[in-house]
Amino acid sequence: MIENEGRPEPNIYSIAAHRGFADALVAGIVPRYSEPTVGLARLTLLVPSTRAARTISEAFIRHAGETGRSGLLMPRMVAVGDLDLDEKLGALLDPLGASEIPPAAEPMRRWLDLAELIAIEREGMGRDPLPGAARLRLAKELARTMDRLLVEEKTPDDLFDARVLDKLGELSGHWQDSLRLFAGVQARWRSALAERGEVDTATRRNLLFDRAAKKWRAEPPANPIVAAGVTSTAPALARMLRVVADLPNGAVILPDLDLSLGEDAWEELGRAGAPRDAGGEVFGSKDALTHPQYHLKLLLNRMGIAREEVRSWHRKGLTAAPPARTHAISSLFLPPEASRSWIKLEPGKRRLSGVRLMTSATSEEEAQAIALLVREALQEEEKRVAVVTADRSLARRVVQHLSRWNIEADDSAGRALSLTPAGRLLGLLADIASHGPEPAALIGLLAHPLVRSQDNEARRQWLSALRRFDRKLRGSVLASGLMPYREVASHAGVEEWWNEVEALLEPLCSENAEIGLSEALDLLASAADALSDGGVWAREDGRALSTLVEEVRLHARAVGTMLAPGDLAGVLRDAMDEVAVRPPYGGHPRVSIYGLLESRMARADLVICAGMSEGSWPQAPSADALLAPAVLRVLGVPGAEYRIGLAAHDLAGALGAPEVVLCRAHRDAEGPTLASRFVLRVEALLGEMVDQHREERISRLLPAIDRAPEQVARCPRPEPKPSEKQRRSVDIKVTALDRLLGDPYQFYAAEILGLRALDPLVPDPFNDPALRGTLVHDVLDAWHKARASDPALPIVPFADAEFARNRVHPLFRGLWQPRILAALERFEAWVKEGEADGRKVVATEASGAMVVEGVRVRGRADRIDRLPDGKLAIVDYKTGGPPTAAQVEAGYALQLGLLGLIARDGEFQDGEMMLSGDAEAFEYWSLAKKEGEFGHVDIPMKVGRKQTGLLPEQFLPEHEAYLAEAIQSYLLGSKPFRARENPDYPGFSDYDQLMRLEEWLVGLSESASGEREGGGPA
Repeated sequence: MIENEGRPEPNIYSIAAHRGFADALVAGIVPRYSEPTVGLARLTLLVPSTRAARTISEAFIRHAGETGRSGLLMPRMVAVGDLDLDEKLGALLDPLGASEIPPAAEPMRRWLDLAELIAIEREGMGRDPLPGAARLRLAKELARTMDRLLVEEKTPDDLFDARVLDKLGELSGHWQDSLRLFAGVQARWRSALAERGEVDTATRRNLLFDRAAKKWRAEPPANPIVAAGVTSTAPALARMLRVVADLPNGAVILPDLDLSLGEDAWEELGRAGAPRDAGGEVFGSKDALTHPQYHLKLLLNRMGIAREEVRSWHRKGLTAAPPARTHAISSLFLPPEASRSWIKLEPGKRRLSGVRLMTSATSEEEAQAIALLVREALQEEEKRVAVVTADRSLARRVVQHLSRWNIEADDSAGRALSLTPAGRLLGLLADIASHGPEPAALIGLLAHPLVRSQDNEARRQWLSALRRFDRKLRGSVLASGLMPYREVASHAGVEEWWNEVEALLEPLCSENAEIGLSEALDLLASAADALSDGGVWAREDGRALSTLVEEVRLHARAVGTMLAPGDLAGVLRDAMDEVAVRPPYGGHPRVSIYGLLESRMARADLVICAGMSEGSWPQAPSADALLAPAVLRVLGVPGAEYRIGLAAHDLAGALGAPEVVLCRAHRDAEGPTLASRFVLRVEALLGEMVDQHREERISRLLPAIDRAPEQVARCPRPEPKPSEKQRRSVDIKVTALDRLLGDPYQFYAAEILGLRALDPLVPDPFNDPALRGTLVHDVLDAWHKARASDPALPIVPFADAEFARNRVHPLFRGLWQPRILAALERFEAWVKEGEADGRKVVATEASGAMVVEGVRVRGRADRIDRLPDGKLAIVDYKTGGPPTAAQVEAGYALQLGLLGLIARDGEFQDGEMMLSGDAEAFEYWSLAKKEGEFGHVDIPMKVGRKQTGLLPEQFLPEHEAYLAEAIQSYLLGSKPFRARENPDYPGFSDYDQLMRLEEWLVGLSESASGEREGGGPA
């Protein structure tokens, strides 16, 4: 703390929240510092960031327009630099002549160096080495912790202070290990810096602040210097601000320091950097770090200024709110003990006129409601609107909803580089380099908007080839690597296109155990450039990506950073997440969308504070990963809850606008949300008046935005009537007859229109029965054919080898293979028992066909056996439960019977062998579990103890009747292919959307219900 003995009263002011900081600042500065000829050109404004400089510049322009000035020479604005925004100091504080201060280490080089030092230190501690991605992530956390300590002017030697060592014994083992690792890496890093003659960026900032303070104290500048809106509590900056406040023509202007807060409440905030005893803790365990005034109290204490010395700034801005608002904000954020006064609080100090609370069901509805509020506000001339939210996903949704009304709003907080088109392209390439060319990543990469984007005709041809390739790729289970895709490209007829793709991607598919980070980035950048014809670097996101890639590979080459290829995607994504890409100017002049950092000092007539849920506003404080809270407190560093207080101060500033809407959603993408503690305090403060502040009008308007102006006619039940030629042009598959009778529309869509549901790009081996069934059928077919030369061939090792050869997914093998092998082992036993009784397998996966009344009926039999009496047995394999005899009798499972008819009236072909004859036995061999064991045989007829189903002598005649009915009614007749002819038919849902099922099914139910109520047929 700086003593103030013998010094004049400091020039320090506070602008109340209701006055609007930027506009009130300009309204007071212009008459105080402007000169007739040079205007404000002699004035220097110290501002917290370049974002703040832009906000104040806009306020100067508004002031000039309001006062009728034809021109204005604005002051010189110098950014103090915000480490959170990765901003550098302005030239005034970091002049070219400051050669006595060592240069700062490059942040990117420091990150990579720290990762190497972590590996060395962990090895010295006898710990296992960390993977590359984890090591680099830990290096980033370690760098943040180092900066946090350096800003607070804590050196590595402070870690060995007696008080810290005393605390060490009270910590758990992992905190002790983290502290040792941190201290060891710090020592190694300090040695490396000394060798290079460099210092950390935070240290250099502190030195520059002290240099400026010393210079201005010794020789006060002739021109005025004013620090406006700077609230950083760094000790070195606080000392410089104190010097500025003591200058004859200097001043410090703070945003919303609560001068009306009672002395008891001010004391309740805690020590805030002022120890009660010499050498005592500067932060108490009960300090109110989450209070919006705490960081301002800490700043005043470090400046050595009492709150009573701060004067009110009596000018107000163009967007000032009623003075009562500041009193209400002060009452709203009273600390716990002081908030007991709410019981006796006068209505005037509870009044929050102009503040509304809006609650939506989902975050999507919240975004729509915010967009509607913005559009409504813009109907008023000159009215400015600001949307402030920490939820970037919500901000993007608001931008999208506003665009429907041609309102282009820029999100000044920007997007993470990894979410931009250029970042996504490089990220997809990195995914392929890390995990191989998996189908989803491959198609996502090749269809990326930047690929061949510089030539419309080239992109059209590229996408045409890609679509053909994509169609053939779907449903396939491929081995790893690029080689299997050649066969897919050949089947799609795009070999030449694939050769070009393969030449670009082959360098990325390295099989080395490690690769240099710089070399990997060279390969990724080269591939991205070639795929996009240079378009990846063309826009603002591409320029940011280019800068990042150049910095990382430059320093990675110098450091020699190596990592496993599998870590590359994660490392690159982490690096891109740290880079915010902000849009260029050009959005709507009266609409702004801010993050919490960007919103500081900004002002508008209507401020919408969005995403007011716990975890978003305030964001959940993340504890330091390396230093325990108790250690930080001993060192004199604010805890993680400190940022909650900053978020509260951001809200307090936003609440000073003339109109404020606090909005939140009950649910977001992850599930139910909790209301922000700040919203709950607002509701508690308003008490019985809270219902008067609910914004419900917008929520009532939302459902009407997209409502059709006229009632849409009810969709009729589809009953297509194809032509005679179309009907006679199709075959009947044995698996489609029950579909033709149960839901003719599905047959019409699949067989006559030729429409098929697209297979997934990446089949799900856990939830795709067709994929599982194909695999089992292939194994059984191959086993039966192999037994022709080796009758004793056991099925279990054979199947295991087939799974390995087909590169079956490891998790699939772990989950399903034991069950499948157990069932196949029983199948083998039954086959051998049948052979002992004279039953012989004569064909597997045999294709068969017959012609009935000119209509071709075809199908494939999984297996055909010859029985001892010469008749045939038709066997169908099922990976799940087989159809019941009752389902077969009802016509819902006609496959086996039709295969029997083909055997009798047509023929089957297995290779060069032709097979026909009377079928007597029909069996389902299922892999499903029954009576405690996997695998069982089921006969779909009324035999044994079965009470339902067709008798054996009825089985084929009944199927023949079903077939004749279908042919006569649909293929040779004129019956319409009505949707859901039989409502009980358990068909597929592939065509439900095509038949618009949901639109007419309800009406059909209502009609049937009405007929029953009126006594009609049920």
